[in-house]
Amino acid sequence: MIRKGSCHCGSVQFTAEFVGEALVGSRCNCTICAMKGAVMVYLPMEAVAVTAGEADALACYRFNTMAAKHYFCARCGIHCFHQTRSDPDKYAVNAATLEGVRPYEDFPEVAVFDGQHHASDNGGVRRQAGWLRFEPTPGEPWPEGVI
Repeated sequence: MIRKGSCHCGSVQFTAEFVGEALVGSRCNCTICAMKGAVMVYLPMEAVAVTAGEADALACYRFNTMAAKHYFCARCGIHCFHQTRSDPDKYAVNAATLEGVRPYEDFPEVAVFDGQHHASDNGGVRRQAGWLRFEPTPGEPWPEGVI
């Protein structure tokens, strides 16, 4: 299944090809992932293709070991995807940037992995740090477009 994705302002657009329709999301507690707070879905790098904005809007941020490449829109600041340090042949795509994905409803419980103690720094062991859960307030749903 091919899904379209974009940043908030639409300057960066991409497609992501998934096997099947079910998306498995996760989060990480490393410094940058904790700050961006996005649910990520993982894909082989060749399954993601930038279709607009690559030359004039897509920016890359690297830090610490410089291994991971975090791609975001230089205009609106939304993180679109990143090449991961622990699995450098994959992109972790921000699920909220994908058309038709509702991050709270579609991922009410998400595993959080321990990026503060990265597998590359502790003998290859990838640990789960916990769970992040969303429980909607009982009652009427929010009207469309209300934040």
